[in-house]
Amino acid sequence: MRSVVVHLHLYQPPREDPWLGEIEREPEAAPDHDWTARVERTSYRALAAARVLDGEGRVRRVVDAYARASFDAAPTLLAWMADQAPATYAALVAADRASRARLGHGNALAHPYDHAILPLLSRRDKVTEVRWGIADFRRRFGREPDGMWCPETAVDDETLDVLAAHGIRFTVVAPHQLEGAPAGGRPGRWRTGGGREIALFPYDDPLAREVAFGGLLRDGRAWAALMAGLMAGGADAEDADEGSVRSVATVAETYGHHHAQGEMALAAMLEAAAAEPHVQVENFAAVLARRPAVDDVRLVAPSSWSCPHGVERWRTDCGCRADAATSQAWRAPLRAAVAALRGTLDARFAQEGAQLFGERGLDPRVVRDAYLGDGVGVVPDTRDPVWARELLEMSRESLRLEASGAWYGDTLDRPDVRMLLRHAARALALAGPQAPAIERAFVQALDAVPAAGGTTTAGDLYVRHARPALPAPVRDAAGWAALRVD
Repeated sequence: MRSVVVHLHLYQPPREDPWLGEIEREPEAAPDHDWTARVERTSYRALAAARVLDGEGRVRRVVDAYARASFDAAPTLLAWMADQAPATYAALVAADRASRARLGHGNALAHPYDHAILPLLSRRDKVTEVRWGIADFRRRFGREPDGMWCPETAVDDETLDVLAAHGIRFTVVAPHQLEGAPAGGRPGRWRTGGGREIALFPYDDPLAREVAFGGLLRDGRAWAALMAGLMAGGADAEDADEGSVRSVATVAETYGHHHAQGEMALAAMLEAAAAEPHVQVENFAAVLARRPAVDDVRLVAPSSWSCPHGVERWRTDCGCRADAATSQAWRAPLRAAVAALRGTLDARFAQEGAQLFGERGLDPRVVRDAYLGDGVGVVPDTRDPVWARELLEMSRESLRLEASGAWYGDTLDRPDVRMLLRHAARALALAGPQAPAIERAFVQALDAVPAAGGTTTAGDLYVRHARPALPAPVRDAAGWAALRVD
Protein backbone atom coordinates (compact mmCIF):
# COMPACT_ATOMS: atom_id res chain seq x y z
CA MET A 1 0.00 0.00 0.00
CA ARG A 2 1.39 3.38 -1.01
CA SER A 3 0.64 6.45 1.10
CA VAL A 4 -0.18 9.69 -0.72
CA VAL A 5 0.12 12.94 1.23
CA VAL A 6 -0.36 16.49 -0.08
CA HIS A 7 0.65 19.24 2.34
CA LEU A 8 -0.73 22.77 2.10
CA HIS A 9 1.15 25.59 3.84
CA LEU A 10 -1.13 28.55 4.63
CA TYR A 11 0.62 31.81 5.42
CA GLN A 12 0.32 35.48 4.59
CA PRO A 13 2.62 38.14 6.04
CA PRO A 14 0.69 39.96 8.78
CA ARG A 15 -0.44 43.25 7.25
CA GLU A 16 -2.17 44.72 10.29
CA ASP A 17 -1.00 48.14 11.45
CA PRO A 18 0.88 47.56 14.76
CA TRP A 19 -1.06 50.34 16.48
CA LEU A 20 -4.54 49.81 15.05
CA GLY A 21 -4.65 46.05 14.53
CA GLU A 22 -6.36 46.59 11.17
CA ILE A 23 -5.14 46.18 7.60
CA GLU A 24 -5.13 49.36 5.58
CA ARG A 25 -6.71 49.22 2.13
CA GLU A 26 -4.29 48.03 -0.57
CA PRO A 27 -5.56 49.37 -3.92
CA GLU A 28 -3.36 47.00 -5.93
CA ALA A 29 -5.31 44.07 -4.42
CA ALA A 30 -8.63 45.32 -5.86
CA PRO A 31 -11.37 44.24 -6.02
CA ASP A 32 -10.43 42.94 -2.58
CA HIS A 33 -9.58 45.17 0.37
CA ASP A 34 -6.03 43.82 0.70
CA TRP A 35 -3.78 40.97 -0.41
CA THR A 36 -4.65 38.72 2.52
CA ALA A 37 -8.33 39.01 1.63
CA ARG A 38 -7.59 38.35 -2.02
CA VAL A 39 -5.60 35.17 -1.35
CA GLU A 40 -8.27 33.98 1.07
CA ARG A 41 -10.94 34.37 -1.60
CA THR A 42 -9.01 32.89 -4.52
CA SER A 43 -7.25 30.05 -2.69
CA TYR A 44 -8.06 29.35 0.95
CA ARG A 45 -11.82 29.63 0.55
CA ALA A 46 -11.77 27.84 -2.80
CA LEU A 47 -9.91 24.87 -1.31
CA ALA A 48 -12.71 24.37 1.21
CA ALA A 49 -15.27 24.00 -1.62
CA ALA A 50 -13.37 22.67 -4.63
CA ARG A 51 -15.44 21.51 -7.59
CA VAL A 52 -14.90 18.12 -9.22
CA LEU A 53 -16.17 17.93 -12.81
CA ASP A 54 -17.44 15.03 -14.85
CA GLY A 55 -16.41 14.25 -18.43
CA GLU A 56 -18.89 16.80 -19.77
CA GLY A 57 -17.55 19.68 -17.71
CA ARG A 58 -20.45 19.60 -15.24
CA VAL A 59 -19.93 19.84 -11.49
CA ARG A 60 -20.13 16.32 -10.15
CA ARG A 61 -19.43 17.19 -6.53
CA VAL A 62 -17.97 19.85 -4.26
CA VAL A 63 -15.29 18.63 -1.86
CA ASP A 64 -13.33 20.06 1.03
CA ALA A 65 -9.68 19.57 0.06
CA TYR A 66 -8.57 20.27 3.63
CA ALA A 67 -10.34 17.10 4.78
CA ARG A 68 -8.07 15.02 2.50
CA ALA A 69 -4.83 17.05 2.56
CA SER A 70 -2.32 17.71 5.29
CA PHE A 71 -2.12 21.42 6.14
CA ASP A 72 -0.73 24.01 8.49
CA ALA A 73 -1.84 27.60 9.01
CA ALA A 74 0.23 30.27 10.74
CA PRO A 75 -1.38 31.50 13.98
CA THR A 76 -1.29 35.11 12.77
CA LEU A 77 -3.26 34.08 9.67
CA LEU A 78 -5.72 32.01 11.71
CA ALA A 79 -6.36 35.04 13.93
CA TRP A 80 -7.18 37.09 10.83
CA MET A 81 -9.40 34.33 9.44
CA ALA A 82 -11.36 33.93 12.68
CA ASP A 83 -12.31 37.60 12.42
CA GLN A 84 -12.46 38.26 8.67
CA ALA A 85 -13.13 34.85 7.07
CA PRO A 86 -14.99 32.81 9.70
CA ALA A 87 -16.42 30.29 7.20
CA THR A 88 -12.94 29.37 5.94
CA TYR A 89 -11.63 29.24 9.48
CA ALA A 90 -14.47 26.92 10.47
CA ALA A 91 -13.74 24.72 7.45
CA LEU A 92 -10.14 24.22 8.57
CA VAL A 93 -11.18 23.24 12.09
CA ALA A 94 -13.90 20.92 10.75
CA ALA A 95 -11.49 19.32 8.27
CA ASP A 96 -9.08 18.42 11.06
CA ARG A 97 -11.94 16.92 13.03
CA ALA A 98 -13.13 14.93 10.00
CA SER A 99 -9.64 13.57 9.30
CA ARG A 100 -9.30 12.46 12.91
CA ALA A 101 -12.53 10.51 12.53
CA ARG A 102 -11.37 8.99 9.24
CA LEU A 103 -7.73 8.25 10.03
CA GLY A 104 -7.38 8.53 13.78
CA HIS A 105 -4.99 11.46 13.26
CA GLY A 106 -5.76 15.05 12.28
CA ASN A 107 -4.59 16.70 9.08
CA ALA A 108 -3.54 19.93 10.80
CA LEU A 109 0.07 20.63 11.78
CA ALA A 110 1.04 23.30 14.28
CA HIS A 111 3.16 26.31 13.28
CA PRO A 112 5.46 28.58 15.33
CA TYR A 113 3.60 31.75 16.26
CA ASP A 114 5.54 34.00 13.87
CA HIS A 115 6.86 32.99 10.46
CA ALA A 116 10.45 33.30 11.69
CA ILE A 117 13.45 31.41 10.35
CA LEU A 118 14.00 29.34 13.47
CA PRO A 119 17.73 28.58 13.00
CA LEU A 120 18.37 32.34 13.14
CA LEU A 121 16.77 32.67 16.58
CA SER A 122 18.29 32.09 19.99
CA ARG A 123 17.13 28.96 21.78
CA ARG A 124 15.16 31.14 24.18
CA ASP A 125 13.25 32.72 21.27
CA LYS A 126 12.77 29.34 19.58
CA VAL A 127 11.14 28.06 22.76
CA THR A 128 8.76 31.02 22.93
CA GLU A 129 7.76 30.76 19.28
CA VAL A 130 7.11 27.02 19.58
CA ARG A 131 5.20 27.31 22.85
CA TRP A 132 3.05 30.14 21.52
CA GLY A 133 2.38 28.12 18.35
CA ILE A 134 1.41 24.99 20.28
CA ALA A 135 -0.86 26.98 22.62
CA ASP A 136 -2.59 28.60 19.64
CA PHE A 137 -3.03 25.22 17.94
CA ARG A 138 -4.44 23.64 21.09
CA ARG A 139 -6.94 26.46 21.53
CA ARG A 140 -8.15 26.36 17.92
CA PHE A 141 -8.11 22.65 17.11
CA GLY A 142 -8.81 21.26 20.56
CA ARG A 143 -5.93 18.79 20.68
CA GLU A 144 -2.18 18.48 21.02
CA PRO A 145 -0.27 18.66 17.72
CA ASP A 146 1.62 15.65 16.40
CA GLY A 147 3.68 17.65 13.93
CA MET A 148 4.84 21.20 13.39
CA TRP A 149 5.65 22.96 10.13
CA CYS A 150 8.83 25.03 10.36
CA PRO A 151 8.68 28.23 8.28
CA GLU A 152 10.51 27.69 4.98
CA THR A 153 11.18 24.18 6.41
CA ALA A 154 14.25 25.85 7.96
CA VAL A 155 15.85 23.62 10.59
CA ASP A 156 19.02 22.96 12.50
CA ASP A 157 19.75 20.60 15.39
CA GLU A 158 18.70 23.07 18.07
CA THR A 159 15.39 23.78 16.30
CA LEU A 160 14.60 20.07 16.12
CA ASP A 161 15.62 19.58 19.73
CA VAL A 162 13.21 22.34 20.82
CA LEU A 163 10.40 20.78 18.80
CA ALA A 164 11.05 17.33 20.24
CA ALA A 165 11.28 18.74 23.78
CA HIS A 166 7.75 20.08 23.35
CA GLY A 167 6.23 16.81 22.22
CA ILE A 168 6.41 17.40 18.47
CA ARG A 169 6.87 14.01 16.82
CA PHE A 170 7.66 15.07 13.24
CA THR A 171 8.25 17.87 10.78
CA VAL A 172 8.51 18.12 6.99
CA VAL A 173 11.71 18.90 5.08
CA ALA A 174 12.96 19.10 1.51
CA PRO A 175 15.01 16.08 0.40
CA HIS A 176 18.21 18.14 0.05
CA GLN A 177 18.04 18.85 3.80
CA LEU A 178 18.80 15.21 4.58
CA GLU A 179 21.56 12.74 3.82
CA GLY A 180 20.94 9.02 3.98
CA ALA A 181 17.14 9.39 3.80
CA PRO A 182 15.19 6.11 3.68
CA ALA A 183 13.96 4.99 0.29
CA GLY A 184 10.41 5.54 -0.86
CA GLY A 185 9.76 8.82 0.89
CA ARG A 186 9.66 7.16 4.29
CA PRO A 187 10.47 9.26 7.36
CA GLY A 188 13.97 9.34 8.76
CA ARG A 189 14.93 9.53 12.43
CA TRP A 190 17.02 12.42 13.72
CA ARG A 191 18.71 12.09 17.11
CA THR A 192 19.29 15.60 18.45
CA GLY A 193 22.31 16.78 20.35
CA GLY A 194 20.01 17.02 23.38
CA GLY A 195 19.34 13.29 23.27
CA ARG A 196 15.84 13.50 21.78
CA GLU A 197 14.33 11.99 18.63
CA ILE A 198 12.10 13.44 15.94
CA ALA A 199 10.90 12.06 12.59
CA LEU A 200 11.66 13.98 9.38
CA PHE A 201 9.44 13.51 6.32
CA PRO A 202 11.15 14.46 3.02
CA TYR A 203 8.66 15.48 0.36
CA ASP A 204 9.10 14.82 -3.36
CA ASP A 205 10.77 18.06 -4.46
CA PRO A 206 10.73 17.57 -8.27
CA LEU A 207 7.05 16.69 -8.16
CA ALA A 208 6.25 19.60 -5.84
CA ARG A 209 8.04 22.00 -8.21
CA GLU A 210 6.07 20.65 -11.15
CA VAL A 211 2.88 21.32 -9.21
CA ALA A 212 3.90 24.82 -8.12
CA PHE A 213 5.75 26.05 -11.18
CA GLY A 214 5.05 23.60 -14.01
CA GLY A 215 1.93 22.48 -15.82
CA LEU A 216 0.83 19.60 -13.64
CA LEU A 217 -2.24 21.45 -12.33
CA ARG A 218 -3.73 21.40 -15.81
CA ASP A 219 -4.65 17.73 -15.34
CA GLY A 220 -5.50 16.44 -11.88
CA ARG A 221 -5.82 12.86 -13.08
CA ALA A 222 -2.34 12.88 -14.62
CA TRP A 223 -1.06 14.19 -11.31
CA ALA A 224 -2.91 11.37 -9.54
CA ALA A 225 -1.20 8.80 -11.77
CA LEU A 226 2.19 10.14 -10.68
CA MET A 227 1.21 10.19 -7.03
CA ALA A 228 -0.24 6.68 -7.20
CA GLY A 229 2.79 5.21 -8.99
CA LEU A 230 0.94 4.18 -12.12
CA MET A 231 3.19 3.21 -15.02
CA ALA A 232 2.78 4.62 -18.50
CA GLY A 233 1.18 1.37 -19.62
CA GLY A 234 -1.39 1.48 -16.87
CA ALA A 235 0.02 -1.19 -14.53
CA ASP A 236 0.43 -0.15 -10.94
CA ALA A 237 3.54 -0.58 -8.83
CA GLU A 238 1.87 -1.94 -5.71
CA ASP A 239 4.50 -4.51 -4.94
CA ALA A 240 7.45 -2.18 -5.49
CA ASP A 241 5.83 0.62 -3.53
CA GLU A 242 4.70 -1.32 -0.47
CA GLY A 243 5.01 1.04 2.48
CA SER A 244 6.27 3.94 0.38
CA VAL A 245 5.14 7.54 0.80
CA ARG A 246 4.64 9.94 -2.09
CA SER A 247 4.24 13.42 -0.67
CA VAL A 248 4.35 16.96 -1.99
CA ALA A 249 4.46 20.21 -0.05
CA THR A 250 3.43 23.54 -1.55
CA VAL A 251 2.07 26.88 -0.43
CA ALA A 252 -1.73 26.82 -0.47
CA GLU A 253 -2.00 29.89 -2.72
CA THR A 254 -0.64 27.69 -5.51
CA TYR A 255 -4.20 26.43 -5.86
CA GLY A 256 -6.36 29.24 -7.21
CA HIS A 257 -4.22 32.33 -6.62
CA HIS A 258 -1.10 31.38 -8.59
CA HIS A 259 -2.88 28.86 -10.82
CA ALA A 260 -6.51 29.60 -11.66
CA GLN A 261 -8.76 26.65 -10.76
CA GLY A 262 -5.80 24.84 -9.26
CA GLU A 263 -8.01 23.78 -6.36
CA MET A 264 -10.11 21.81 -8.86
CA ALA A 265 -7.04 19.94 -10.05
CA LEU A 266 -6.09 19.15 -6.46
CA ALA A 267 -9.58 17.87 -5.66
CA ALA A 268 -9.62 15.73 -8.82
CA MET A 269 -6.19 14.32 -7.99
CA LEU A 270 -7.14 13.42 -4.43
CA GLU A 271 -10.30 11.71 -5.60
CA ALA A 272 -8.60 9.79 -8.42
CA ALA A 273 -5.70 8.70 -6.20
CA ALA A 274 -8.07 7.50 -3.47
CA ALA A 275 -9.86 5.32 -6.03
CA GLU A 276 -6.70 3.27 -6.66
CA PRO A 277 -6.80 0.02 -4.64
CA HIS A 278 -3.12 0.20 -3.65
CA VAL A 279 -3.22 3.85 -2.49
CA GLN A 280 -4.11 5.39 0.86
CA VAL A 281 -4.66 9.15 0.82
CA GLU A 282 -3.75 10.19 4.34
CA ASN A 283 -1.61 12.49 6.46
CA PHE A 284 1.90 12.36 7.90
CA ALA A 285 0.74 11.58 11.44
CA ALA A 286 -1.20 8.52 10.28
CA VAL A 287 1.79 7.28 8.29
CA LEU A 288 4.12 7.73 11.27
CA ALA A 289 1.75 5.92 13.64
CA ARG A 290 1.72 2.91 11.33
CA ARG A 291 5.38 2.99 10.32
CA PRO A 292 7.59 4.76 12.90
CA ALA A 293 10.87 6.28 11.76
CA VAL A 294 13.64 3.78 12.49
CA ASP A 295 16.36 4.73 9.99
CA ASP A 296 18.81 7.36 11.21
CA VAL A 297 19.52 10.25 8.86
CA ARG A 298 22.13 12.99 8.69
CA LEU A 299 20.93 16.57 8.78
CA VAL A 300 22.19 19.29 6.45
CA ALA A 301 22.05 22.26 8.79
CA PRO A 302 21.08 24.96 8.84
CA SER A 303 18.96 24.43 5.75
CA SER A 304 15.62 25.37 4.21
CA TRP A 305 13.47 24.49 1.23
CA SER A 306 13.99 27.73 -0.73
CA CYS A 307 17.68 28.62 -0.36
CA PRO A 308 20.51 26.37 -1.55
CA HIS A 309 22.85 28.34 0.73
CA GLY A 310 21.13 27.15 3.90
CA VAL A 311 19.37 30.11 5.53
CA GLU A 312 21.49 32.87 4.01
CA ARG A 313 18.57 34.24 2.01
CA TRP A 314 17.30 35.81 5.22
CA ARG A 315 20.53 37.44 6.38
CA THR A 316 23.08 37.98 3.57
CA ASP A 317 23.41 38.72 -0.13
CA CYS A 318 23.68 35.03 -0.95
CA GLY A 319 22.78 35.37 -4.63
CA CYS A 320 19.19 34.09 -4.38
CA ARG A 321 16.98 36.67 -6.04
CA ALA A 322 13.98 36.87 -8.35
CA ASP A 323 15.43 39.87 -10.22
CA ALA A 324 19.04 39.31 -11.30
CA ALA A 325 19.53 43.08 -11.61
CA THR A 326 19.08 43.65 -7.89
CA SER A 327 21.44 43.42 -4.95
CA GLN A 328 20.66 42.33 -1.43
CA ALA A 329 23.66 44.09 0.09
CA TRP A 330 21.16 45.78 2.40
CA ARG A 331 20.32 42.52 4.15
CA ALA A 332 23.36 42.07 6.41
CA PRO A 333 23.47 45.66 7.76
CA LEU A 334 19.70 45.67 8.30
CA ARG A 335 20.00 42.36 10.12
CA ALA A 336 22.75 43.87 12.29
CA ALA A 337 20.65 46.96 13.09
CA VAL A 338 17.63 44.86 14.03
CA ALA A 339 19.75 42.45 16.07
CA ALA A 340 21.22 45.35 18.05
CA LEU A 341 17.75 46.79 18.71
CA ARG A 342 16.40 43.39 19.75
CA GLY A 343 19.37 42.86 22.05
CA THR A 344 18.68 46.18 23.80
CA LEU A 345 14.97 45.49 24.13
CA ASP A 346 15.56 41.93 25.35
CA ALA A 347 17.99 43.19 28.00
CA ARG A 348 15.40 45.70 29.19
CA PHE A 349 12.73 43.00 29.33
CA ALA A 350 15.01 40.71 31.33
CA GLN A 351 16.09 43.42 33.77
CA GLU A 352 12.75 45.13 34.36
CA GLY A 353 10.82 41.89 34.06
CA ALA A 354 12.94 40.39 36.83
CA GLN A 355 12.18 43.44 38.94
CA LEU A 356 8.42 43.46 38.30
CA PHE A 357 7.56 39.78 37.92
CA GLY A 358 10.27 38.68 40.35
CA GLU A 359 8.36 40.36 43.17
CA ARG A 360 5.74 37.63 42.67
CA GLY A 361 8.34 34.88 42.36
CA LEU A 362 7.86 34.67 38.57
CA ASP A 363 10.56 34.19 35.94
CA PRO A 364 10.00 36.80 33.17
CA ARG A 365 10.88 34.20 30.53
CA VAL A 366 8.15 31.90 31.82
CA VAL A 367 5.73 34.83 31.93
CA ARG A 368 6.50 35.60 28.28
CA ASP A 369 6.00 31.99 27.22
CA ALA A 370 2.57 31.99 28.89
CA TYR A 371 1.59 35.39 27.50
CA LEU A 372 -0.29 34.06 24.45
CA GLY A 373 -1.37 30.80 26.05
CA ASP A 374 -5.05 31.71 25.77
CA GLY A 375 -4.61 33.83 22.67
CA VAL A 376 -5.54 37.08 24.39
CA GLY A 377 -2.38 38.16 26.20
CA VAL A 378 -2.33 36.85 29.76
CA VAL A 379 -0.74 39.31 32.20
CA PRO A 380 -0.01 38.03 35.71
CA ASP A 381 -1.19 39.96 38.73
CA THR A 382 1.52 42.50 39.60
CA ARG A 383 1.70 45.85 41.35
CA ASP A 384 1.77 47.61 37.95
CA PRO A 385 -0.37 45.82 35.30
CA VAL A 386 0.19 48.56 32.70
CA TRP A 387 3.96 48.25 32.97
CA ALA A 388 3.65 44.46 32.83
CA ARG A 389 1.64 44.56 29.60
CA GLU A 390 3.98 47.12 28.05
CA LEU A 391 6.96 44.88 28.75
CA LEU A 392 5.25 41.82 27.30
CA GLU A 393 3.98 43.66 24.22
CA MET A 394 7.43 45.15 23.68
CA SER A 395 8.91 41.66 23.72
CA ARG A 396 6.19 40.39 21.37
CA GLU A 397 6.86 43.22 18.91
CA SER A 398 10.58 42.48 19.13
CA LEU A 399 9.95 38.88 18.05
CA ARG A 400 7.86 40.07 15.12
CA LEU A 401 10.97 41.67 13.65
CA GLU A 402 12.12 38.13 12.81
CA ALA A 403 9.21 37.39 10.44
CA SER A 404 10.70 36.09 7.19
CA GLY A 405 8.97 38.32 4.66
CA ALA A 406 11.08 41.43 5.23
CA TRP A 407 14.29 39.49 4.64
CA TYR A 408 13.29 37.41 1.63
CA GLY A 409 12.67 40.00 -1.09
CA ASP A 410 15.02 41.59 -3.57
CA THR A 411 14.83 45.26 -2.60
CA LEU A 412 14.91 47.31 0.57
CA ASP A 413 11.98 49.64 -0.12
CA ARG A 414 9.11 47.15 0.03
CA PRO A 415 5.89 46.84 2.06
CA ASP A 416 7.34 43.96 4.13
CA VAL A 417 10.38 46.02 5.17
CA ARG A 418 8.23 49.05 5.93
CA MET A 419 6.03 46.85 8.11
CA LEU A 420 9.11 45.53 9.94
CA LEU A 421 10.14 49.10 10.68
CA ARG A 422 6.64 49.93 11.92
CA HIS A 423 6.82 47.02 14.35
CA ALA A 424 10.20 48.32 15.47
CA ALA A 425 8.63 51.73 16.09
CA ARG A 426 5.84 50.10 18.06
CA ALA A 427 8.36 48.19 20.19
CA LEU A 428 10.23 51.43 20.84
CA ALA A 429 7.01 53.19 21.83
CA LEU A 430 6.72 50.61 24.61
CA ALA A 431 10.33 50.88 25.74
CA GLY A 432 9.78 53.50 28.41
CA PRO A 433 11.96 56.50 29.28
CA GLN A 434 15.01 55.06 27.50
CA ALA A 435 13.14 54.88 24.17
CA PRO A 436 14.48 58.14 22.60
CA ALA A 437 18.10 57.12 23.13
CA ILE A 438 17.44 53.58 21.87
CA GLU A 439 15.65 54.96 18.81
CA ARG A 440 18.51 57.36 17.98
CA ALA A 441 20.98 54.46 17.99
CA PHE A 442 18.62 52.38 15.85
CA VAL A 443 18.09 55.11 13.26
CA GLN A 444 21.83 55.72 13.11
CA ALA A 445 22.34 52.04 12.33
CA LEU A 446 19.53 52.17 9.75
CA ASP A 447 21.18 55.09 8.01
CA ALA A 448 24.04 52.74 7.14
CA VAL A 449 21.61 50.47 5.23
CA PRO A 450 21.37 51.83 1.67
CA ALA A 451 18.82 50.90 -0.95
CA ALA A 452 19.96 50.25 -4.53
CA GLY A 453 21.54 53.36 -5.96
CA GLY A 454 22.23 54.81 -2.51
CA THR A 455 19.46 57.43 -2.73
CA THR A 456 17.41 56.00 0.15
CA THR A 457 18.41 54.37 3.41
CA ALA A 458 16.51 52.24 5.85
CA GLY A 459 16.67 55.24 8.17
CA ASP A 460 14.75 57.30 5.60
CA LEU A 461 12.12 54.56 5.38
CA TYR A 462 11.82 54.46 9.15
CA VAL A 463 11.27 58.21 9.44
CA ARG A 464 8.78 58.33 6.54
CA HIS A 465 6.80 55.14 7.09
CA ALA A 466 7.33 53.88 10.62
CA ARG A 467 7.73 56.71 13.10
CA PRO A 468 4.29 58.03 14.02
CA ALA A 469 3.73 61.47 12.50
CA LEU A 470 1.40 62.53 15.32
CA PRO A 471 1.22 61.78 19.05
CA ALA A 472 -0.03 58.25 19.46
CA PRO A 473 -3.55 58.99 20.84
CA VAL A 474 -4.31 61.44 18.00
CA ARG A 475 -2.89 59.12 15.36
CA ASP A 476 -4.74 56.11 16.71
CA ALA A 477 -8.09 57.89 16.77
CA ALA A 478 -7.65 59.34 13.28
CA GLY A 479 -6.36 56.08 11.85
CA TRP A 480 -9.18 54.02 13.32
CA ALA A 481 -11.75 56.44 11.88
CA ALA A 482 -10.10 56.35 8.45
CA LEU A 483 -10.02 52.57 8.36
CA ARG A 484 -13.71 52.39 9.18
CA VAL A 485 -14.71 54.62 6.24
CA ASP A 486 -15.39 52.66 3.02
